[in-house]
Parts: sequence; structure tokens; C-alpha cells
Amino acid sequence: MSYLYLTILFPLIGFVLLAAGRNKLPEPVAAIIGVGAVGLSALFALIAGMDFVNNGSVAQVQHLWTWFSAGNLTPGISLHLDGLSLLMTGMITGVGFLIHIFASWYMRGEEDFARFFSYFNLFVASMLLLVLGDNLALLFLGWEGVGLCSYLLIGYYYENPNNGFAAIKAFTVTRVGDVFLLIAMFLIFQQFGTLNTQYIVENAANVMTQSSSLTIWTALLLFLGAAGKSAQIPLQTWLADAMAGPTPVSALIHAATMVTAGVYLCCRLFTVFELAPEVMMFISITGAVTLLVAGFAALVQTDIKRILAYSTMSQLGYMFMAVGAEAYQAGLFHMLTHAFFKALLFLSSGAVILAYHHEQNIFKMGGLFYKNKFLFACFAIGGGALAAIPFITVGFFSKDAILGAVWAQGQEVAVYNCLYWTGVVGAFLTSIYTFRLIWVVFFGKENTPYHEIKGVTYWGPLAILAVLSTFVGAALKAPVESILNAAKIPAFEISEALEHGMHTAEYTAVGIALAGLAVGVVLFAFAYNAVKSFARTSLGAGLANICRNALGFDALYDIIFVKPYLFFAKLFGRDPIDGLWLVLPALVKGGHSFTSSRQTGSLREYASSMGLGTIVLLMILLVIQVVGK
Repeated sequence: MSYLYLTILFPLIGFVLLAAGRNKLPEPVAAIIGVGAVGLSALFALIAGMDFVNNGSVAQVQHLWTWFSAGNLTPGISLHLDGLSLLMTGMITGVGFLIHIFASWYMRGEEDFARFFSYFNLFVASMLLLVLGDNLALLFLGWEGVGLCSYLLIGYYYENPNNGFAAIKAFTVTRVGDVFLLIAMFLIFQQFGTLNTQYIVENAANVMTQSSSLTIWTALLLFLGAAGKSAQIPLQTWLADAMAGPTPVSALIHAATMVTAGVYLCCRLFTVFELAPEVMMFISITGAVTLLVAGFAALVQTDIKRILAYSTMSQLGYMFMAVGAEAYQAGLFHMLTHAFFKALLFLSSGAVILAYHHEQNIFKMGGLFYKNKFLFACFAIGGGALAAIPFITVGFFSKDAILGAVWAQGQEVAVYNCLYWTGVVGAFLTSIYTFRLIWVVFFGKENTPYHEIKGVTYWGPLAILAVLSTFVGAALKAPVESILNAAKIPAFEISEALEHGMHTAEYTAVGIALAGLAVGVVLFAFAYNAVKSFARTSLGAGLANICRNALGFDALYDIIFVKPYLFFAKLFGRDPIDGLWLVLPALVKGGHSFTSSRQTGSLREYASSMGLGTIVLLMILLVIQVVGK
């Protein structure tokens, strides 16, 4: 436990060294610092975890110093280690370390190599602070840290204006969620008098009233904060555009860090949410709608990274469905397995992109199976886990547990039964777009010359993640359940009467997912000409356009928020209030200009002016006399 602070300190030191050195550091030195810092973080996280388990998995707090004191608010720089934070720390440092190794290969030759790794190290440090902080103030500091790093990394290739716009969009949309979270923190402090997470979790039932308006608003605002970071409707639009950054950035954001923060927050403060069952249902509904929208959007994307981005959004929807159904452990285990196979898919896609000379359009690739069977194996395993192929992939052991739990909740609350079928449809769509991606890239016609790729820093991380994405990764389920039980994260309980039906529901989901795979095979391997013919019809083109734009949320927000904002910004940019005060100096200036223009030095003009003035004065006096009589 005494080593716990080192898990954050090493990435911070790496960030400082790399930021200070920047272009002065040779590429190998920058790679050693960047990768080594996270490697040491993972090592000390492992040591702290072993101490935690050896000490009976009892939660411990390491107080470093008091951050600040303002009245009753005295948050400390204190780290809290329990089963949940240990799970998150292991995932962040373990998967993050593998991504850093791969990035040292992928980013070779980039002009700002050290700058990239400085942001990468700060990203890991911020996420660790988020999950290890023992109070919401410290969590919020890490929360903002990952938001800043995502902005810096998404806009890493800043010379392209579109990348800058994508970074600003991600920063702005997630800031909306952050405002909701900040308001929720104010409400929590008002009710509890503290921001200490453990005190809040343990005393929520005594302090808050179930289903009261204050409780509902607190839980709802917490979830909206989580929705911003985890890209759930209505704050999901930033995630696909985040693909503007280098591919390892996509892997880090989508697999091990930022997007998992929302799920972590909901599970950390689960007692607050359980006092607002209306919000719990809303969380599940939001997750179900998100996974459906993302599934349809992924069906027609042509950018390999955007397909995976929408699949991330979809899988996060499953996690939130689990949270809303009180299946926290199932959701957290799926979060861990998703980190394995999504990191595998993103890093593999990065290798594919380099092999095709930075080409990202899947229809400009093709034939990769015959050139690189290792990458095919990685994609097949990762795609199989994403589609939850039964028994042989880790996704089967996590996703179907979520659907089974949602089905079980549906036996008591009818809404969850509808959500179960929504999740099943999502699984069907997942199988189709996953097969489409793999078939086009690996078996389609080769349209771009293949470039040989090699190096242990390329295939080493992929090999490890590939193994963890198979049934081997499912071996972690029991240890994860054990440490989550120690952290008092409730396990989903089901009566014996429903157990058989729950398993049937899980097998049904598996069967429909396999049916989706069969449909994908038919559509893209045997009847692709028919698919292209349909896409050229007005109906097909219209549906494709709607799905390609993810049901038009960006266009809707542009109309509702962006254009009115720009209108008022343009209007008030001219400052009409100040403009009113400028009338007086304008009159003075105008009078001055007029009188100055009359100073000509001509005696004839002066005499004429005096005569004209005399006549005007006499006329005024005459009018006054007439009116007076």
C-alpha cells in the first residue's frame, strides 16, 4: 500500500521530463522515458495489489497531504485502494503499458515524438488520480485531466484544421457533462457536508430520501456527467470525431482510460443511484438507445477507426444497461474484457493503416489475409470477442451476463424486458458490421499496395492482448468477482426460479448474434453486388446517409445550439450596449467636424455667416412676438 502513490508519480515524472525535453530528446530516449514510466507504474500497481490481497482485501487509504481547506470542505490528496480501484488501476496501467509499447513503434519518425509521449503519460496519471482519489474533488481533478489530455491528443496533428475542430468538439461536449457533474458535487456536499466517496457510499441511505426530487436530481446530474465522458446519448457526438488523433490515442481513450470513467463513477456511487430507481431505469434506457444508434451507424462507415469508435459507444451502452439493471459486477467485468479486445482491435487497425501507407478507408485496402496472417488472427480474435462468439472469446463471458441480468430484471419491470431485446438486436448488428470490416479488409480486392511491417514492439502487445481476448481472459472473472465483493460492490442475485430462464435468455442472445454473423457472411461474402445495388437506390442511399451520420445528432445540435450561439456571438460581438454610449461622443465629434470645416479664413464667408445668423435670430424673435400676442 505504501507504494500506491508511485503508480501516479512515475507517469507524472515522465510527463515533466518529456515536456521539458520536447524536441531536444532523441527518439529512443523519449520512448524509454514514456514507456518506462508507465511500465514502472504498472509494476508498483501490481505490488500494491499483491499487498492488498495478502492483507485480506481490506480497503486502505493513503493520506499524502491536505489539498486545501475552505470552511468545512477540506479535501485531501489521499488515495483509496479497494477492489474497484484496484481493478481500474490494473486495467489502466496494464493495458496502458501495452498501448505505450505499441505507440513507440507506431509513432516512429513523427516530428513531435516526445510531445506525444508527454501527453500520453499525463493521460495515464490523470486517469489513475481519477480512480484512486478518495474524494470527489480529487476525482474531478483527474476527470478534468483526462479531458485536457484527450483534447491535446485528438488534436495532436494540429496543422490540419479538421483535427483541431475535432479536439475542440470533444473538449466542448465533454465539458457540458463536466458542468453537470460539478453541480451534482455541490448537491452532494450540501447534503453530506463532505466529498469523501466512502462516507457518501456508506451513508447515502441515511442522508438521502429515496425518490425525492433532490435525490433524483443528484443522481441524474451524476449520470449526465458520466454520459459526457462515456459518450452516451445525448453527449455521444464527440467520440467518432476523436479518431482524428493517432491510432494509439484511440486505443488508450476507448479501451483503458477516458470512456470508462463514467462507468466507474456510477459503480463507485452506486448507493446514491439506487435511491433513485427512476434514474437507474433512465440509465439503462440511455445505454440501450445508444448501443442501437451506434450499431446502425457502424454498419455503413468506411473509416476503419470510426467503425471501431461506434462499436466502443455500443459496448459502453451495454455497460450502462448493466449499471441500470444493478448488475454492476457484470458491467465492470465487461469493461475489463472490452479493454482487452478493443485495445487489440484499435492497435491492429493501426498496424493495418501503416501497412497501407496511412490509408483508413477499408474499401481502399483489401487482400491483407494473404499478406499478413498474424494481423488477420488478431482481428479475428478481437472481432470475435466484440461479437461475443461463444466459449472461445472473452466477450461471450461478459456481454451475455449483462443481457441475462437485464432479462431477469425484465421479469419484474417490463421496461427491462424491452431493453433486453434491444441489446439482442445490438448484438445482431455487431456481428454484421464486425464481419463486414474483417471481410473487406482481409478478403476484399487489394486496392492499395501492401507495406511490410515488423518489430517486437508491434507484434508483442498484439499477441498478449489477443491471448487475453480469448477464453483465457475469462479466467479473470473469478478474481474480479472476489475483489469486487470485498469492495462491497453488489453481485447480481437471481432466484432459482428465474435461473433457467436467464440462461435461456443468454443462449438466445448468442444464437441471434451468430445469426447476425451468418447474415454478414451472406451479405458481404456472397451477395455483395446486391448490397451495392440496394445502396444505389434512393431508399438505400437515404438509409445509408442517416446511419452514416448516426441519425443526424450533429446536424440537430448544429441547428439547436451552434447556429444560435454563433448568431448571438456575432450580434453581441459588436457590443450593442456599448454602442448606445457611443452616440454622445459621435454627436460631439460630428459637431466638431462641422464647426472645424467652417474655419476657412475667408472674410466674405464669415460676413455672410454673420448676416445669415442675424436674419435667423430676427425671425426667431418675430415668431416669439407673434405667438406671445
